[in-house]
Amino acid sequence: MVQNVKKVGENRYRETFGRCFEEFTVGDTYEHRPGRTITKTDNTWFTLLTMNTHPMHFDDEYAKASEFGKCIVCSPFTVALMVGMSVTDVSQKAIANLGWEDIKMTYPLFEDDTLYAESKVLDKRESKSRPGAGIVTVETLGFNQDGKQICSFVRKMLIAKQGHSVEEKVNY
Repeated sequence: MVQNVKKVGENRYRETFGRCFEEFTVGDTYEHRPGRTITKTDNTWFTLLTMNTHPMHFDDEYAKASEFGKCIVCSPFTVALMVGMSVTDVSQKAIANLGWEDIKMTYPLFEDDTLYAESKVLDKRESKSRPGAGIVTVETLGFNQDGKQICSFVRKMLIAKQGHSVEEKVNY
């Protein structure tokens, strides 16, 4: 988690988060903390909120008859948590998410598992159309509490350069 402090007055400071385009280095890996333990309520609410009616995510009796023997975490919830966990490290100063590619669910995540994530910078380049920004590409990996990889995806973001973030424009 990238946390900085800036002075905003006499004996007064404000925390800030995230990286500007210039602060990314290809090859660097950011471990996102804290982890997140998934509860039954988390999984059920997300599943039903998104109108997913598959009983593998909320019906214990149904799930007992599956190869897993219990409910599995809804995969879009896993991806959403991993994205959220990565914000302070990779997209707090993003202008826009440009897309996700190659999303893979490599191992099931279960209720009461703890999810951890990390992101590796794969590429960065200047934006051709926006001189105050650049494009950063990361690969994010998710792991359970036993270190088993459960998910991966590649994400591209348009990131503000120093002096061009919304945070700086509004003195946030």
